[in-house]
Amino acid sequence: MAESDSDRDTVVATTVADIIGRLQGRMPELTRHTQRILVGEITELRTDPKLLELLGDTVTANVETVFAAMRNDIPLKQIEPPAMALEYARRLAQRDVTSNVLVRAYRIGHQAILETMLTELRTCELDAEAALDATVRMTSGTFEYIDWISQRVITTYQDERDRWNESRNYVRASHVRDLLADGDVDIDAATMAIRYPLQRIHLALVAWCRESSRGNETVLLEQFIQRLAKAIGAGEACLYIPDDRLTAWAWIPFPPDNPPTSMARIREIVAGSDDSPFVAIGRPLPGVAGFRRSHQQALEARRVALSDNTRADRVIEASEPGILLAGLLEENIDSARRWVGEVLGPLANATENDERLRDTLRLFLRSGSSFTAAATELHLHFNTVRYRVGRAVERRGRAIDDDRLDVEVALMLCQLLGPAVLRES
Repeated sequence: MAESDSDRDTVVATTVADIIGRLQGRMPELTRHTQRILVGEITELRTDPKLLELLGDTVTANVETVFAAMRNDIPLKQIEPPAMALEYARRLAQRDVTSNVLVRAYRIGHQAILETMLTELRTCELDAEAALDATVRMTSGTFEYIDWISQRVITTYQDERDRWNESRNYVRASHVRDLLADGDVDIDAATMAIRYPLQRIHLALVAWCRESSRGNETVLLEQFIQRLAKAIGAGEACLYIPDDRLTAWAWIPFPPDNPPTSMARIREIVAGSDDSPFVAIGRPLPGVAGFRRSHQQALEARRVALSDNTRADRVIEASEPGILLAGLLEENIDSARRWVGEVLGPLANATENDERLRDTLRLFLRSGSSFTAAATELHLHFNTVRYRVGRAVERRGRAIDDDRLDVEVALMLCQLLGPAVLRES
């Protein structure tokens, strides 16, 4: 009997290891599936493209860690928590997301991974008792990991939360977040609380940078914002609020008789330094409503910038044609991608040739369907433009007379959102 039990244990262990091996070969698919479930179930996790990207990395790191521990029978006390998981906990603490959200995310993620493992188990040819033993092994192994990692990320979250609450900008940031929420505002009281003139014209910015080895990103962002405000002629002190360690919000005030009229100086300053952050800029707008709306525009412009990893320009303006529309559609990027594909057909493929054809067609339509005007703007021969436009229409598969507006919008989205709305060739 003991030998039979030993044989069964071997079969179960081999089966579980085989299931984990198959799932490790499908890690990108498994990560995307789990992330979609988490974002669909927990609205607080959808707030920022950078956080969504870090969430995907965190899911991958956790799944790889638990799979490795189970497959190789490594005790949890002998492994380290994934760095991505700890960093994600810190970011949520910095964003005022409650610890309950973090705990719930791990529970839902556990359920999603376990269900996937059990689905794989159904394809194995095991008798009922062995299948039950395998189920118990997978359930207990994943549960022990979730219990272990949850304690560690919550500890990290609380430590970061305490540190963040004690930072010099926290109270001010709390008032600003309250101010950004819709509702009536006592302007004088709010101005005193945040030490910023709310009755001015406001130019809102969102600045962000990559992580550096020095670890002083927040200080560098604040110094950059102060330098920027001084350079473009702000008469009063700007408002700087760290959103997290790598991202900052800012508002630059201007008196009514001296509104900002050009972004050229901002672009000049950003271009003048190799280590300048990325900057998204709202429109200059007055009063409390303008304070809120300019900030929202900057956030939407940033969303567009983050959607295209190939984007070289470190400045993006909400006033640029199509930016705010693209920002709205980026929130539902899967639907936007499908719609672009339906409108443009093969012309929406992510190839260099299709990109040339799209750019030519876009400028041709923007120029009032003038081959001459498009050729001048593109610095190409008239016949080259005519040929490319013809090829673009051929790639699309149908004429553009009946749905020209749709075509123009789809081409604009390809230009602004890049690979996020293109199809793999």
